[in-house]
Amino acid sequence: MKDLKHLDDKPISPLYRIIRWAVWKLSPVYTLSGTENLPEGACVIVGNHSQMYGPIAGELYIPGKHSTWCAGEMMHRRETAEYAFRDFWSDKPRSVRWLYRIFSRLIPPLSQLVFTSAHTIPVYHDTRLMTTFRESLARLQEGEKLVIFPEKKERHSNILYAFQDKFIDIARMYRRRTGEELAFIPMYLAPALKTMTFGAPIRFRGEEPMEAERSRICQALMEEITGMALAQPDHRVVPYANLPKRQYPRSRPLEVYDEETR
Repeated sequence: MKDLKHLDDKPISPLYRIIRWAVWKLSPVYTLSGTENLPEGACVIVGNHSQMYGPIAGELYIPGKHSTWCAGEMMHRRETAEYAFRDFWSDKPRSVRWLYRIFSRLIPPLSQLVFTSAHTIPVYHDTRLMTTFRESLARLQEGEKLVIFPEKKERHSNILYAFQDKFIDIARMYRRRTGEELAFIPMYLAPALKTMTFGAPIRFRGEEPMEAERSRICQALMEEITGMALAQPDHRVVPYANLPKRQYPRSRPLEVYDEETR
């Protein structure tokens, strides 16, 4: 069941409650499986973005208290328009791109309201990056789960785009603060099937070199998510990139892209 109760622990504007209710009523009703893989306390849930389906489904369905990493630009009016157009709509056909440019300039007030009211942590890629990690660490120490969608615009397969890897560093900070090894939980969202699947935990190894751990954990997460996708009936995959629906790939057969085909 979709849960609205966890909003009660922070002041929320009435307009945001109306927007969230509307999204709740209009969004797909997902069936969850593999929830036994979710620990009671802190962990990092890592999933496929599926455009806006991933963040929306994560907000509505992931059990327990959780916070989702969100692009900080979507929370600051002066930065939203340029970021939204570049990240969401720059791949649209040239003939309609102007329309999305106009739309991107209309959304900053609404974007700020939604992304600052939801359970989010702003993610920055400049000198504010440590703010992201400090807030994430505080939430983890309170027993919350972090939800991260780390795909970037680099094709990995017909199911996933390649993962950014710096988010793994939160595990090293968590270990230094608590002495515990943080678990990363793979999650696969299939909007076409209305399923959200959680895989087996992949645990951080604090004694290993950080660069090696970033590579190992990201590769393991992508493999697990791919495996969960292939274990389900063949379906249309909603890709990270905002492509026309006619270009959405099928989950089968699996196609992995090498450097020459990216």
